[in-house]
Amino acid sequence: MAGRNMASVPHVERLKVDFALEQDASGWPPAGSERVWAVRVGTDRARLDNVPFFVRGYAVDDVVRFETDEDGVHWVREAVRYSANCTIRVIPARDGPEDESGRAVLEALAPFGVTGEGIAQLGMVALNVPEHADVPAVKRFLIEGEGDGRWQYEEGCVTDAWRSAA
Repeated sequence: MAGRNMASVPHVERLKVDFALEQDASGWPPAGSERVWAVRVGTDRARLDNVPFFVRGYAVDDVVRFETDEDGVHWVREAVRYSANCTIRVIPARDGPEDESGRAVLEALAPFGVTGEGIAQLGMVALNVPEHADVPAVKRFLIEGEGDGRWQYEEGCVTDAWRSAA
């Protein structure tokens, strides 16, 4: 989750939306689709409610249009409105310090207002960098950690504020 507890809001309809994924020559990502939690905001629209692990170009709070197939799967067709949030993925170094696990990465970034979740079997953390976060400080922190060999990171979905941060 992106840090919200929608279960306590009775009038909110949560659903999962699916993104079709294309694998590269190495077989990455390890799935043909990714299912992401969302909140319905219209008949065929939903606001993404958790950080995508593999989908590129989407972030928490983006509003998407979906089509529902005969099996009831809600396939994302396009973005309707982009949020000002960024999606960043971090893979802690396997041979690095023990405290650089996914949980440690999340704890280290929490003071910046960054939230996220990990997927242990892949040793990966997906981060939501909200627009109100200190984006330049978050980016510097991630660059320094990569330079120190603590992790690698990739930009799944970034904003102009992220791109212009030094």
